[in-house]
Amino acid sequence: MSTAEVREWLTTDETAHTFFARMAAERPPLVTPPLHRLPLRPGNVVEIAGPSSSAKSHILLQVVVDCILPKEWNGVCYGGLELSVMFIDLDCRFDVMRLVQLLKFRINGINRSGVEVMHGLGDVGDCICDEELVRKCLERFLYVRCYDSIEFLSTLKTLNYQLQTRQQHISVVRFMIIDSIGACYWVDRASTSFPLGSNNRKILSLQSVMEAVVLEIQNIMLIQPMLVLATKATIFGDSSVTNDGKRTFRNWSSHNASGQNTMEKGPVNIFHREHMPSVWQSFVTHRIFVRPSSSELRSGNHSPAKEQVYLSQWLQPSLGFADKFVVRNAGIFMVS
Repeated sequence: MSTAEVREWLTTDETAHTFFARMAAERPPLVTPPLHRLPLRPGNVVEIAGPSSSAKSHILLQVVVDCILPKEWNGVCYGGLELSVMFIDLDCRFDVMRLVQLLKFRINGINRSGVEVMHGLGDVGDCICDEELVRKCLERFLYVRCYDSIEFLSTLKTLNYQLQTRQQHISVVRFMIIDSIGACYWVDRASTSFPLGSNNRKILSLQSVMEAVVLEIQNIMLIQPMLVLATKATIFGDSSVTNDGKRTFRNWSSHNASGQNTMEKGPVNIFHREHMPSVWQSFVTHRIFVRPSSSELRSGNHSPAKEQVYLSQWLQPSLGFADKFVVRNAGIFMVS
């Protein structure tokens, strides 16, 4: 290597001031409840764990809406992040019409600035939605459906190339959403180790598949930093409980801006078995547990309908309390 080549290699691409300014601009402020308690940023891997019907998928949908909405459109402030999202569907149950419904509901609520609509009590059909805005938002939503672990790995291996070829047409992708990371677990576990057609190739197993998945996600984040959100269904049981699967929460209290208590008081015990391979467990930087509560909330002063209340508890890092929230068309709302 010549001296000129060495000097060119040592030449900095940007100053420290430029670097920190870029990193500050690239940090997406995620304020979607119940993920708002911690300062999440690109490079974090957040696992949303919980049983069936615990609002995990709806949390992801609300995150998508917050991301793909613009900051401002035609003079109206929508407060979105205006970022693209890569949604990898391993459950194969994603409902695109539900996403469009939630997106239109949010847009209509902001346009009308009606209290009734913003609290999820109105009707989408009562509003005229800006279809051009909806189309622009959906252009930032990148969706991939994978039916097995091999398709999932293939998607991850080609993801960087796909994003680079679409950079001229989409905004920066800062979120990777996986629903759900354990969808192929039982199939992979039942399919015990088998060769991939040649004796000199690596044996495919549950552990090796997850190692490859983690490695590919790490490679993607090295080239294009992004926040990873992954849901996981839990397995409950009193036996074989790991340290990460058992948590006791002490008494705690907190209040929101309106003075209402939004946290569950008293100790709450969680017993569930961790079934994912250790390589995934160590890859996760944040873990939140969500579950339905036994309590219900009335929809309004004049409505007999009741809403399901859910609990969310940060396990990693442990915050020592449980938030309470309800799911509505207009978003996720903390409740007392």
